[in-house]
Amino acid sequence: MSSPSQTTQLIDRFGRTVDYLRVSITDRCDFRCVYCMSEEMTFLPRAQILTLEEIHFISQAFAELGVKKIRITGGEPLVRKGVLELFQKIGKIDSLDELVLTTNGSKLQELAESLKQAGVKRINISLDTLDAVKFKQITRTGDLNKVLKGIRQAKKVGFERIKLNAVILKNRNHLEVVDLVKFAIDNAIDISFIEEMPLGVIDSHKREEVYYSSDLIKSDLEKQFELKSTLDKTGGPSVYWNVTGTETRVGFISPHSANFCSTCNRVRLTAEGRLLLCLGNEHSVDLKRVIRANPGDMEKLKRVIIESMKIKPEKHEFNLNEQPIILRHMSATGG
Repeated sequence: MSSPSQTTQLIDRFGRTVDYLRVSITDRCDFRCVYCMSEEMTFLPRAQILTLEEIHFISQAFAELGVKKIRITGGEPLVRKGVLELFQKIGKIDSLDELVLTTNGSKLQELAESLKQAGVKRINISLDTLDAVKFKQITRTGDLNKVLKGIRQAKKVGFERIKLNAVILKNRNHLEVVDLVKFAIDNAIDISFIEEMPLGVIDSHKREEVYYSSDLIKSDLEKQFELKSTLDKTGGPSVYWNVTGTETRVGFISPHSANFCSTCNRVRLTAEGRLLLCLGNEHSVDLKRVIRANPGDMEKLKRVIIESMKIKPEKHEFNLNEQPIILRHMSATGG
């Protein structure tokens, strides 16, 4: 039998290979998006979250076990002090194919160039509306102009790919999907539309009332654009369509209307060091406890990660019509 240091793949009991790690480096954010968190949030004490050195150590372990893609998320990852040094360290892991980032875009204007130099290949930027008033309503604290400047700067420094992520809510921003695609086309970037995920208790709306399915979004778009299916994948759950005559791809992330669990290749590391085996379940392993009880023991950590594959569930059980069984907010999960 192979020792942990020789193992090249993480395979769960359903035969799915895990080669993608999403790492939340903070639960904090400079926005308060209505679908992501409550307006008044209590964040983790800093002593409870992983240090940047611990995040790098765990990332190295996953890379040695065959993970090829690491996405840094939050909260808003770019608000964490020392984040560029972390990107530089993870970017130097030889076996990694991709280091990517999800951000709200608020700090890209000043950090895009440094992120590119650190080895970040692709960026996902949250953008739910192009209306400044609605943007403030959805984010509660965000400045649309600042995000748009960040997008322009990210384009200027030349990442391999930039993609917008838009969470669509009925009667909030569902009438803007065409304008968002036009914006993506004008900027030669991609866009994915996301059905809201029922994580955490929120106070701004009832999720079943604002649900707007990917099929409805696609139908709205096809009144303006010709969409052609493509087999393109970026390692995540998006199903992509090419917009004919453009460089833009439109993706749909559909946890409710088109469950993607059968092909799940992802696990998540929370800011407090929990390895979540599923976005929509609480199956997890406390990696922070493991590494703090066994300082510097890479083989021990890898054995625990390998064993964790046995508890990765087959699928999530999202239900818009019930109180969420997952009480953690998306900001604490790692976008």
